[in-house]
Amino acid sequence: MSIQQIDVKYTAVATAENGRDGRVASDDGNLDVVVNPPKEMGGSGAGTNPEQLFAAGFSACFQGALGVVARREKADISGSTVTAKVGIGANGSGGFGLEVELVASIPNVDAATAQSLVEKAHEVCPYSNATRGNIKVDLKVA
Repeated sequence: MSIQQIDVKYTAVATAENGRDGRVASDDGNLDVVVNPPKEMGGSGAGTNPEQLFAAGFSACFQGALGVVARREKADISGSTVTAKVGIGANGSGGFGLEVELVASIPNVDAATAQSLVEKAHEVCPYSNATRGNIKVDLKVA
């Protein structure tokens, strides 16, 4: 598989201190959060964690891609939501891996149209393109 080439329009910058048990902040000050491992992984769970941040980014990005596709298809996605569930666990090779479940609720279209929109959004979304072939991503329509 070849490396995707893009025309960069924006670059987000964030810096972490103390890894998964510290702080992450963006260079513009719009994001500044305490990060802690979740209780399920032996942490305090007192702050957010990288998986929650990834879920937030993926769900927002996928919702945006859904909007792009809906405009092309002239479909009404008003009132829609996208929920990302990001799981983390041992990968069997001494490291860790992620998996994602994306659940889209699109109340103003029929089930077949909703499924088609979600599949097309998965082709458009930058997060989908970045993860494709690397991790398990399940698409669901609520």
